[in-house]
Amino acid sequence: MHITEAEGVRDAQEKFDGGNIDAAILDFSLPDGDGMELLAHFKDADPEVPVIVLTGQGSIELAVRAIKEGAEQFLTKPVELPALYSLLMRAVENKRFRQQSLVTQSKAQRDRLNPFLGTSTAMRRLEELARRVVRSESPILIQGETGSGKGVLAKWIHENSLRADEVFMDLNCAGLEREFLETELFGHERGAFTGAVHAKPGLLEVADRGTVFLDEIGDIDLAVQPKLLKVLEAHKFRRLGDVRDRTVDIRLISATHRDLRELVRKQLFREDLFFRITIIPIRIPPLRERQQDIPLLSREILQRIASKRGCSAFELDNAAMATLVEYSWPGNIREMHNVLERAAQIARHRILSVKDLELQYPVNTPSNGNGRLAAGAESYLTLREVESRYIEAILHEESGSIDRAARRLGISRSSLYSKVRNKEVERPVAPC
Repeated sequence: MHITEAEGVRDAQEKFDGGNIDAAILDFSLPDGDGMELLAHFKDADPEVPVIVLTGQGSIELAVRAIKEGAEQFLTKPVELPALYSLLMRAVENKRFRQQSLVTQSKAQRDRLNPFLGTSTAMRRLEELARRVVRSESPILIQGETGSGKGVLAKWIHENSLRADEVFMDLNCAGLEREFLETELFGHERGAFTGAVHAKPGLLEVADRGTVFLDEIGDIDLAVQPKLLKVLEAHKFRRLGDVRDRTVDIRLISATHRDLRELVRKQLFREDLFFRITIIPIRIPPLRERQQDIPLLSREILQRIASKRGCSAFELDNAAMATLVEYSWPGNIREMHNVLERAAQIARHRILSVKDLELQYPVNTPSNGNGRLAAGAESYLTLREVESRYIEAILHEESGSIDRAARRLGISRSSLYSKVRNKEVERPVAPC
Protein backbone atom coordinates (compact mmCIF):
# COMPACT_ATOMS: atom_id res chain seq x y z
CA MET A 1 0.00 0.00 0.00
CA HIS A 2 1.34 3.44 -0.97
CA ILE A 3 0.27 6.46 1.09
CA THR A 4 0.42 10.05 -0.16
CA GLU A 5 0.19 12.93 2.33
CA ALA A 6 -0.91 16.52 1.68
CA GLU A 7 -0.65 19.62 3.86
CA GLY A 8 -3.77 21.43 2.73
CA VAL A 9 -6.55 21.77 0.17
CA ARG A 10 -4.41 22.97 -2.76
CA ASP A 11 -1.68 20.42 -2.14
CA ALA A 12 -4.26 17.61 -1.87
CA GLN A 13 -6.00 18.67 -5.09
CA GLU A 14 -2.72 18.63 -7.03
CA LYS A 15 -1.68 15.25 -5.71
CA PHE A 16 -5.14 13.77 -6.28
CA ASP A 17 -5.24 15.02 -9.88
CA GLY A 18 -1.71 13.77 -10.54
CA GLY A 19 -2.11 10.23 -9.21
CA ASN A 20 -4.35 7.18 -9.25
CA ILE A 21 -5.99 7.41 -5.81
CA ASP A 22 -7.95 4.44 -4.45
CA ALA A 23 -9.33 6.20 -1.36
CA ALA A 24 -8.91 9.40 0.65
CA ILE A 25 -8.96 10.36 4.33
CA LEU A 26 -9.32 14.07 4.96
CA ASP A 27 -9.68 16.38 7.92
CA PHE A 28 -12.57 18.81 7.98
CA SER A 29 -10.39 21.70 9.21
CA LEU A 30 -7.41 22.45 6.94
CA PRO A 31 -4.97 25.42 6.87
CA ASP A 32 -6.24 26.82 3.54
CA GLY A 33 -9.87 25.71 3.53
CA ASP A 34 -12.22 23.01 4.77
CA GLY A 35 -12.73 19.37 3.97
CA MET A 36 -16.04 19.95 2.19
CA GLU A 37 -14.30 21.89 -0.56
CA LEU A 38 -11.80 19.09 -0.96
CA LEU A 39 -14.53 16.43 -0.85
CA ALA A 40 -16.39 18.18 -3.70
CA HIS A 41 -13.18 18.31 -5.77
CA PHE A 42 -12.47 14.62 -5.24
CA LYS A 43 -16.00 13.61 -6.18
CA ASP A 44 -15.99 15.80 -9.28
CA ALA A 45 -12.74 14.18 -10.42
CA ASP A 46 -13.74 10.61 -9.51
CA PRO A 47 -17.31 9.96 -8.31
CA GLU A 48 -16.37 6.40 -7.31
CA VAL A 49 -13.49 7.26 -4.96
CA PRO A 50 -14.38 6.53 -1.29
CA VAL A 51 -13.68 9.45 1.07
CA ILE A 52 -13.59 9.30 4.86
CA VAL A 53 -13.98 12.66 6.65
CA LEU A 54 -12.50 13.28 10.11
CA THR A 55 -13.40 16.17 12.40
CA GLY A 56 -12.87 17.28 15.97
CA GLN A 57 -16.15 19.19 16.01
CA GLY A 58 -18.71 16.50 15.29
CA SER A 59 -22.34 17.46 14.78
CA ILE A 60 -25.34 15.79 13.20
CA GLU A 61 -25.76 18.64 10.69
CA LEU A 62 -22.13 18.40 9.59
CA ALA A 63 -22.31 14.62 9.30
CA VAL A 64 -25.48 14.76 7.20
CA ARG A 65 -23.91 17.38 4.93
CA ALA A 66 -20.77 15.27 4.43
CA ILE A 67 -22.75 12.14 3.58
CA LYS A 68 -24.92 14.10 1.13
CA GLU A 69 -21.76 15.41 -0.54
CA GLY A 70 -20.63 11.83 -1.09
CA ALA A 71 -18.49 10.93 1.93
CA GLU A 72 -18.20 7.21 2.64
CA GLN A 73 -17.89 7.76 6.40
CA PHE A 74 -17.88 10.71 8.83
CA LEU A 75 -15.85 10.11 12.00
CA THR A 76 -15.26 12.24 15.11
CA LYS A 77 -11.70 12.45 16.45
CA PRO A 78 -9.98 10.87 18.21
CA VAL A 79 -10.28 7.85 15.96
CA GLU A 80 -9.00 4.40 16.80
CA LEU A 81 -6.50 3.47 14.08
CA PRO A 82 -7.54 -0.22 13.76
CA ALA A 83 -11.14 0.89 13.25
CA LEU A 84 -10.08 3.50 10.68
CA TYR A 85 -7.96 0.92 8.86
CA SER A 86 -10.86 -1.52 8.76
CA LEU A 87 -13.21 1.14 7.34
CA LEU A 88 -10.63 2.14 4.75
CA MET A 89 -10.07 -1.45 3.55
CA ARG A 90 -13.80 -2.06 3.33
CA ALA A 91 -14.32 1.13 1.34
CA VAL A 92 -11.56 0.20 -1.14
CA GLU A 93 -12.99 -3.32 -1.49
CA ASN A 94 -16.49 -1.94 -2.12
CA LYS A 95 -15.10 0.34 -4.82
CA ARG A 96 -13.37 -2.54 -6.58
CA PHE A 97 -16.50 -4.66 -6.34
CA ARG A 98 -18.57 -1.87 -7.94
CA GLN A 99 -16.01 -1.50 -10.73
CA GLN A 100 -15.99 -5.24 -11.38
CA SER A 101 -19.78 -5.28 -11.43
CA LEU A 102 -19.82 -2.46 -13.97
CA VAL A 103 -17.28 -4.30 -16.14
CA THR A 104 -19.32 -7.51 -15.92
CA GLN A 105 -22.55 -5.67 -16.70
CA SER A 106 -20.93 -3.78 -19.58
CA LYS A 107 -19.54 -7.05 -21.03
CA ALA A 108 -22.94 -8.71 -20.72
CA GLN A 109 -24.54 -5.80 -22.54
CA ARG A 110 -21.90 -5.98 -25.29
CA ASP A 111 -22.37 -9.73 -25.66
CA ARG A 112 -26.14 -9.43 -25.84
CA LEU A 113 -27.47 -9.01 -29.38
CA ASN A 114 -29.44 -5.84 -30.12
CA PRO A 115 -33.11 -6.99 -30.03
CA PHE A 116 -33.96 -4.56 -32.85
CA LEU A 117 -31.03 -5.27 -35.18
CA GLY A 118 -32.27 -5.01 -38.75
CA THR A 119 -33.78 -2.62 -41.24
CA SER A 120 -37.05 -4.40 -41.99
CA THR A 121 -40.40 -2.76 -41.40
CA ALA A 122 -41.29 -5.51 -38.92
CA MET A 123 -38.29 -4.68 -36.72
CA ARG A 124 -38.88 -0.95 -36.85
CA ARG A 125 -42.46 -1.53 -35.69
CA LEU A 126 -41.23 -3.81 -32.92
CA GLU A 127 -38.73 -1.21 -31.69
CA GLU A 128 -41.29 1.59 -31.83
CA LEU A 129 -43.77 -0.41 -29.75
CA ALA A 130 -41.14 -1.52 -27.23
CA ARG A 131 -39.94 2.05 -26.67
CA ARG A 132 -43.52 3.24 -26.15
CA VAL A 133 -44.26 0.73 -23.41
CA VAL A 134 -40.85 0.31 -21.76
CA ARG A 135 -41.60 2.78 -18.95
CA SER A 136 -44.99 1.25 -18.24
CA GLU A 137 -45.58 -0.90 -15.16
CA SER A 138 -48.19 -3.10 -16.87
CA PRO A 139 -47.48 -6.80 -17.55
CA ILE A 140 -46.02 -7.55 -20.97
CA LEU A 141 -46.46 -10.75 -22.98
CA ILE A 142 -43.78 -11.37 -25.60
CA GLN A 143 -44.90 -13.82 -28.28
CA GLY A 144 -42.57 -15.41 -30.76
CA GLU A 145 -41.17 -18.66 -32.05
CA THR A 146 -38.41 -20.58 -30.35
CA GLY A 147 -35.06 -18.80 -30.63
CA SER A 148 -36.52 -15.53 -31.90
CA GLY A 149 -35.05 -13.43 -29.07
CA LYS A 150 -37.83 -13.20 -26.49
CA GLY A 151 -35.39 -13.32 -23.57
CA VAL A 152 -33.13 -10.70 -25.15
CA LEU A 153 -36.08 -8.33 -25.57
CA ALA A 154 -37.27 -8.95 -22.00
CA LYS A 155 -33.82 -8.05 -20.67
CA TRP A 156 -33.73 -4.90 -22.80
CA ILE A 157 -37.13 -3.82 -21.48
CA HIS A 158 -35.95 -4.25 -17.89
CA GLU A 159 -32.69 -2.36 -18.47
CA ASN A 160 -34.58 0.60 -19.94
CA SER A 161 -37.48 0.57 -17.47
CA LEU A 162 -38.06 2.45 -14.22
CA ARG A 163 -36.83 -0.70 -12.42
CA ALA A 164 -33.48 -0.86 -14.22
CA ASP A 165 -31.52 -0.51 -10.96
CA GLU A 166 -33.36 -3.43 -9.36
CA VAL A 167 -32.99 -7.17 -9.86
CA PHE A 168 -34.03 -9.08 -13.01
CA MET A 169 -35.05 -12.68 -12.32
CA ASP A 170 -35.96 -15.15 -15.05
CA LEU A 171 -37.39 -18.66 -15.06
CA ASN A 172 -38.14 -20.99 -17.97
CA CYS A 173 -41.37 -22.76 -17.04
CA ALA A 174 -41.22 -25.39 -19.81
CA GLY A 175 -41.23 -28.92 -18.48
CA LEU A 176 -41.29 -27.94 -14.78
CA GLU A 177 -43.45 -30.09 -12.51
CA ARG A 178 -45.99 -28.29 -10.32
CA GLU A 179 -44.18 -28.80 -7.00
CA PHE A 180 -40.83 -27.63 -8.35
CA LEU A 181 -42.41 -24.63 -10.09
CA GLU A 182 -44.23 -23.58 -6.91
CA THR A 183 -41.15 -23.67 -4.73
CA GLU A 184 -39.12 -21.82 -7.38
CA LEU A 185 -41.72 -19.05 -7.68
CA PHE A 186 -43.04 -18.72 -4.14
CA GLY A 187 -40.40 -20.37 -1.95
CA HIS A 188 -41.10 -22.67 0.98
CA GLU A 189 -40.86 -22.87 4.75
CA ARG A 190 -38.78 -25.40 6.63
CA GLY A 191 -40.61 -28.74 6.78
CA ALA A 192 -43.05 -27.80 4.01
CA PHE A 193 -42.26 -31.12 2.31
CA THR A 194 -39.80 -33.98 2.59
CA GLY A 195 -36.32 -32.62 2.12
CA ALA A 196 -37.20 -29.01 3.00
CA VAL A 197 -34.68 -28.76 5.83
CA HIS A 198 -34.29 -24.99 5.40
CA ALA A 199 -36.65 -22.16 4.48
CA LYS A 200 -36.11 -20.83 0.97
CA PRO A 201 -37.24 -17.50 -0.53
CA GLY A 202 -38.81 -17.81 -3.96
CA LEU A 203 -38.04 -15.97 -7.15
CA LEU A 204 -40.87 -13.48 -6.58
CA GLU A 205 -39.57 -12.59 -3.14
CA VAL A 206 -36.01 -12.12 -4.36
CA ALA A 207 -37.22 -9.93 -7.25
CA ASP A 208 -39.20 -7.54 -5.03
CA ARG A 209 -39.21 -4.06 -6.68
CA GLY A 210 -37.61 -5.58 -9.77
CA THR A 211 -38.68 -7.52 -12.85
CA VAL A 212 -39.68 -11.17 -13.19
CA PHE A 213 -39.43 -12.81 -16.61
CA LEU A 214 -41.39 -16.05 -17.00
CA ASP A 215 -40.43 -17.75 -20.26
CA GLU A 216 -42.84 -20.30 -21.74
CA ILE A 217 -45.60 -19.18 -19.38
CA GLY A 218 -48.07 -21.31 -21.35
CA ASP A 219 -46.54 -24.38 -19.68
CA ILE A 220 -47.42 -23.30 -16.11
CA ASP A 221 -49.51 -25.91 -14.31
CA LEU A 222 -53.19 -25.04 -13.90
CA ALA A 223 -52.92 -25.39 -10.10
CA VAL A 224 -50.20 -22.72 -9.99
CA GLN A 225 -51.95 -20.21 -12.24
CA PRO A 226 -54.41 -18.79 -9.64
CA LYS A 227 -51.49 -18.16 -7.26
CA LEU A 228 -49.69 -16.20 -9.94
CA LEU A 229 -52.88 -14.28 -10.66
CA LYS A 230 -53.06 -13.30 -6.96
CA VAL A 231 -49.56 -11.86 -7.19
CA LEU A 232 -50.53 -9.73 -10.18
CA GLU A 233 -53.84 -8.52 -8.75
CA ALA A 234 -53.20 -8.27 -4.99
CA HIS A 235 -49.38 -8.22 -4.95
CA LYS A 236 -49.48 -11.02 -2.39
CA PHE A 237 -48.29 -14.61 -2.23
CA ARG A 238 -47.68 -17.31 0.34
CA ARG A 239 -44.65 -19.58 0.68
CA LEU A 240 -45.33 -23.31 0.63
CA GLY A 241 -45.99 -24.40 4.21
CA ASP A 242 -46.54 -20.83 5.43
CA VAL A 243 -49.74 -19.45 6.96
CA ARG A 244 -49.21 -15.75 6.24
CA ASP A 245 -49.23 -13.70 3.06
CA ARG A 246 -46.21 -11.76 1.93
CA THR A 247 -46.40 -8.54 -0.07
CA VAL A 248 -44.33 -8.14 -3.21
CA ASP A 249 -43.90 -5.46 -5.88
CA ILE A 250 -42.80 -6.85 -9.25
CA ARG A 251 -43.20 -6.06 -12.92
CA LEU A 252 -44.04 -9.23 -14.89
CA ILE A 253 -42.75 -9.93 -18.37
CA SER A 254 -43.81 -13.27 -19.76
CA ALA A 255 -43.14 -15.02 -23.04
CA THR A 256 -44.43 -17.98 -25.01
CA HIS A 257 -44.20 -19.58 -28.44
CA ARG A 258 -47.61 -21.17 -27.96
CA ASP A 259 -51.12 -19.93 -28.84
CA LEU A 260 -52.48 -18.96 -25.43
CA ARG A 261 -55.98 -18.32 -26.81
CA GLU A 262 -56.08 -21.90 -28.00
CA LEU A 263 -54.90 -23.09 -24.57
CA VAL A 264 -57.68 -21.03 -22.96
CA ARG A 265 -60.20 -22.63 -25.33
CA LYS A 266 -58.93 -26.07 -24.31
CA GLN A 267 -59.12 -25.03 -20.64
CA LEU A 268 -55.38 -25.53 -20.22
CA PHE A 269 -54.82 -21.87 -19.34
CA ARG A 270 -56.99 -19.66 -17.14
CA GLU A 271 -58.85 -16.96 -19.03
CA ASP A 272 -58.52 -14.41 -16.20
CA LEU A 273 -54.75 -14.92 -16.05
CA PHE A 274 -54.55 -14.68 -19.84
CA PHE A 275 -56.19 -11.26 -19.84
CA ARG A 276 -54.02 -10.13 -16.92
CA ILE A 277 -50.68 -10.96 -18.56
CA THR A 278 -51.61 -9.73 -22.05
CA ILE A 279 -52.25 -6.08 -21.19
CA ILE A 280 -49.30 -5.24 -23.47
CA PRO A 281 -48.74 -7.96 -26.11
CA ILE A 282 -45.57 -7.81 -28.22
CA ARG A 283 -44.91 -10.16 -31.12
CA ILE A 284 -41.37 -10.83 -32.35
CA PRO A 285 -41.40 -11.77 -36.03
CA PRO A 286 -39.52 -14.96 -37.03
CA LEU A 287 -36.50 -14.69 -39.31
CA ARG A 288 -38.39 -15.98 -42.33
CA GLU A 289 -40.64 -12.87 -42.11
CA ARG A 290 -37.65 -10.50 -42.21
CA GLN A 291 -35.20 -12.05 -44.63
CA GLN A 292 -33.69 -8.66 -45.45
CA ASP A 293 -32.29 -8.52 -41.89
CA ILE A 294 -30.37 -11.80 -42.20
CA PRO A 295 -27.21 -10.34 -43.84
CA LEU A 296 -26.87 -7.71 -41.09
CA LEU A 297 -27.60 -10.25 -38.35
CA SER A 298 -25.15 -12.81 -39.69
CA ARG A 299 -22.34 -10.24 -39.99
CA GLU A 300 -22.97 -9.05 -36.43
CA ILE A 301 -22.96 -12.60 -35.07
CA LEU A 302 -19.76 -13.48 -36.94
CA GLN A 303 -18.08 -10.33 -35.66
CA ARG A 304 -18.98 -11.25 -32.08
CA ILE A 305 -17.72 -14.80 -32.56
CA ALA A 306 -14.42 -13.51 -33.91
CA SER A 307 -14.08 -10.98 -31.09
CA LYS A 308 -14.73 -13.67 -28.51
CA ARG A 309 -12.07 -15.89 -30.07
CA GLY A 310 -9.62 -13.02 -30.52
CA CYS A 311 -9.21 -13.53 -34.26
CA SER A 312 -9.99 -11.74 -37.51
CA ALA A 313 -13.62 -11.41 -38.48
CA PHE A 314 -15.21 -14.13 -40.61
CA GLU A 315 -17.11 -13.41 -43.80
CA LEU A 316 -19.63 -15.32 -45.90
CA ASP A 317 -19.19 -15.82 -49.62
CA ASN A 318 -22.11 -14.89 -51.88
CA ALA A 319 -23.48 -18.43 -52.10
CA ALA A 320 -23.34 -18.90 -48.33
CA MET A 321 -25.12 -15.60 -47.71
CA ALA A 322 -27.81 -16.49 -50.25
CA THR A 323 -28.28 -19.83 -48.49
CA LEU A 324 -28.73 -18.12 -45.13
CA VAL A 325 -31.33 -15.76 -46.58
CA GLU A 326 -33.32 -18.57 -48.22
CA TYR A 327 -33.17 -20.96 -45.28
CA SER A 328 -36.39 -21.25 -43.20
CA TRP A 329 -34.63 -21.03 -39.77
CA PRO A 330 -37.06 -23.01 -37.60
CA GLY A 331 -34.79 -22.18 -34.63
CA ASN A 332 -34.54 -18.51 -35.66
CA ILE A 333 -31.65 -16.37 -34.31
CA ARG A 334 -30.50 -19.00 -31.82
CA GLU A 335 -30.18 -21.55 -34.60
CA MET A 336 -28.35 -19.04 -36.82
CA HIS A 337 -25.87 -18.30 -34.05
CA ASN A 338 -25.22 -22.01 -33.52
CA VAL A 339 -24.78 -22.65 -37.25
CA LEU A 340 -22.33 -19.74 -37.65
CA GLU A 341 -20.38 -20.61 -34.51
CA ARG A 342 -19.99 -24.19 -35.69
CA ALA A 343 -18.95 -22.99 -39.14
CA ALA A 344 -16.33 -20.67 -37.66
CA GLN A 345 -14.91 -23.58 -35.67
CA ILE A 346 -14.55 -26.03 -38.55
CA ALA A 347 -13.79 -23.71 -41.48
CA ARG A 348 -10.26 -23.73 -42.88
CA HIS A 349 -10.56 -20.22 -44.28
CA ARG A 350 -11.82 -16.86 -43.08
CA ILE A 351 -14.37 -16.79 -45.92
CA LEU A 352 -17.15 -19.24 -45.04
CA SER A 353 -18.80 -21.31 -47.76
CA VAL A 354 -22.08 -23.21 -47.99
CA LYS A 355 -20.22 -26.40 -47.11
CA ASP A 356 -18.98 -24.81 -43.87
CA LEU A 357 -22.55 -23.99 -42.85
CA GLU A 358 -23.61 -27.65 -42.96
CA LEU A 359 -27.23 -26.77 -43.76
CA GLN A 360 -28.17 -30.20 -45.04
CA TYR A 361 -31.87 -29.58 -45.51
CA PRO A 362 -33.44 -27.13 -47.99
CA VAL A 363 -36.16 -24.69 -47.03
CA ASN A 364 -39.64 -26.10 -46.39
CA THR A 365 -38.58 -29.71 -46.92
CA PRO A 366 -40.96 -32.17 -45.22
CA SER A 367 -40.11 -35.65 -43.97
CA ASN A 368 -41.17 -38.88 -45.64
CA GLY A 369 -42.81 -41.86 -44.03
CA ASN A 370 -39.50 -43.23 -42.77
CA GLY A 371 -38.76 -40.14 -40.71
CA ARG A 372 -36.16 -38.91 -43.23
CA LEU A 373 -36.41 -35.64 -45.12
CA ALA A 374 -37.84 -36.07 -48.57
CA ALA A 375 -35.98 -34.65 -51.52
CA GLY A 376 -38.93 -32.60 -52.79
CA ALA A 377 -40.93 -30.03 -50.86
CA GLU A 378 -44.74 -30.26 -50.79
CA SER A 379 -46.49 -26.94 -51.35
CA TYR A 380 -49.66 -27.97 -49.53
CA LEU A 381 -47.98 -28.03 -46.12
CA THR A 382 -48.31 -25.11 -43.72
CA LEU A 383 -45.20 -23.59 -42.13
CA ARG A 384 -46.10 -25.19 -38.80
CA GLU A 385 -46.39 -28.61 -40.46
CA VAL A 386 -43.07 -28.09 -42.21
CA GLU A 387 -41.41 -27.17 -38.92
CA SER A 388 -42.94 -30.15 -37.13
CA ARG A 389 -41.82 -32.59 -39.81
CA TYR A 390 -38.35 -31.09 -39.86
CA ILE A 391 -38.03 -31.51 -36.08
CA GLU A 392 -39.39 -35.06 -36.27
CA ALA A 393 -36.80 -35.90 -38.93
CA ILE A 394 -33.97 -34.63 -36.71
CA LEU A 395 -35.37 -36.56 -33.74
CA HIS A 396 -35.52 -39.71 -35.87
CA GLU A 397 -31.91 -39.28 -37.00
CA GLU A 398 -30.84 -38.78 -33.38
CA SER A 399 -32.77 -41.88 -32.22
CA GLY A 400 -35.16 -39.77 -30.15
CA SER A 401 -32.43 -38.01 -28.11
CA ILE A 402 -33.78 -34.65 -26.94
CA ASP A 403 -30.29 -33.36 -26.08
CA ARG A 404 -28.68 -34.13 -29.45
CA ALA A 405 -31.70 -33.03 -31.48
CA ALA A 406 -31.97 -29.73 -29.60
CA ARG A 407 -28.29 -28.99 -30.26
CA ARG A 408 -28.70 -29.66 -33.99
CA LEU A 409 -31.85 -27.58 -34.19
CA GLY A 410 -30.28 -24.70 -32.28
CA ILE A 411 -33.09 -24.58 -29.72
CA SER A 412 -33.18 -25.17 -25.99
CA ARG A 413 -33.75 -28.65 -24.59
CA SER A 414 -36.78 -27.42 -22.62
CA SER A 415 -38.43 -25.98 -25.74
CA LEU A 416 -38.02 -29.23 -27.67
CA TYR A 417 -39.25 -31.24 -24.69
CA SER A 418 -42.29 -28.96 -24.51
CA LYS A 419 -43.11 -29.58 -28.19
CA VAL A 420 -42.92 -33.35 -27.61
CA ARG A 421 -44.93 -33.25 -24.42
CA ASN A 422 -47.66 -31.12 -26.02
CA LYS A 423 -47.86 -33.49 -29.01
CA GLU A 424 -46.69 -30.82 -31.45
CA VAL A 425 -44.13 -33.32 -32.73
CA GLU A 426 -43.81 -37.08 -32.37
CA ARG A 427 -40.71 -38.48 -30.72
CA PRO A 428 -39.56 -41.89 -32.02
CA VAL A 429 -39.03 -44.62 -29.46
CA ALA A 430 -35.34 -45.19 -28.85
CA PRO A 431 -34.17 -48.67 -29.84
CA CYS A 432 -33.52 -51.15 -27.03
